[in-house]
Amino acid sequence: MTPRQTRQSGRQAAPGVSLNRALSKLGLCSRTQAEVLIAEGRVRVGGKVVRDAALRVDLDRDRIVVDDRPVVAERKVYLMLNKPRGLVTTRDDPQQRDTVYACLEGLDLPFVSPVGRLDKASEGLLLMTNDTRFANRLMDPASHLPKTYHVQIGTVPDAPMLETLRAGVIVDGEVLTANAIELLRSGGRTAWLEIVLDEGRNRH
Repeated sequence: MTPRQTRQSGRQAAPGVSLNRALSKLGLCSRTQAEVLIAEGRVRVGGKVVRDAALRVDLDRDRIVVDDRPVVAERKVYLMLNKPRGLVTTRDDPQQRDTVYACLEGLDLPFVSPVGRLDKASEGLLLMTNDTRFANRLMDPASHLPKTYHVQIGTVPDAPMLETLRAGVIVDGEVLTANAIELLRSGGRTAWLEIVLDEGRNRH
C-alpha cells in the first residue's frame, strides 16, 4: 500500500492537507480552534465559504481567508520553555487546568505547538514551534533522538534492582527498555535516577 493510499477504499488520497491542519501549519491557531472557525463560516478558500474541516487544500496555491484577512505563513519560531510543574502540555484542556500556554501570555508570537509532551507533574525542557516539519522530524521514532529524564523514586535501589530496571519492564504485554539508567544520588528513603529514552509512552 502506497503512503497516499487510503485504507478504506484503496484510492489515492487527495493532495495537500486538511483545512483545519492548514490553519494550524500556517500558525493561525490549533486544529481544534480551526474547526470552530470553519464551522462558524468564518473561513473562505478561493473566495468561497468552506464549512468542511477535512477539505484538502494546497498551501502553495489556495488562498485562505479568515474573517476577511488572508492567512499567510508566519515567521518560523523555535522556543525552549523551562516547563514548570503543574501545567499540562496542551492548548485546550477539557478539565480547564492551567496549560503551558500560560507561560506565553503577553508575548508577540504566532501560534506554536509543543514538540512532544511533559506530564503535569514533570518540569524541564519543552520545545515549542510553528515549524511542523522540524517538529515531525524530532518526534519521528525513526530519528532515535535521546531524551534525558531525572526521576525521583521512593526507594534506594541496589545494584540488582538497577540491573532489573535496565533489563526492561513489561507494560501491556510489551517489554519496554531504556537506553540507559544510572543512579545520580540517594539519601534517606529516596533516590534520583537518570533515565535516557528515545521513545516515550503516554501515561494513562
